[in-house]
Amino acid sequence: MADAVGSIDTPDVQDEAPESRKKARKGGKRAKKGPLRRLATFYRQIIAELRKVVWPTRNQLTSYTTVVIFFVAIMIGLVTVIDYGLNHAAKYVFG
Repeated sequence: MADAVGSIDTPDVQDEAPESRKKARKGGKRAKKGPLRRLATFYRQIIAELRKVVWPTRNQLTSYTTVVIFFVAIMIGLVTVIDYGLNHAAKYVFG
């Protein structure tokens, strides 16, 4: 029967002595590429990630925007009422 990963009986890979591990090259794969190539790769990765995004339809966007504006208006009203009440309470207490 095999032991579970990270059990007490078997040492983890991280627990091995540093001499037994291969030394990583300084810089890794980045050392081979110049700054312009890394920047181009970065932008290509951004575009690839943006293609994975599920964009809302115009109908969804309109309804989400309406909900957010409505919620913000309610919160503004709530904060205004609380501020007004605290202002009058402070005037009552301190003169």
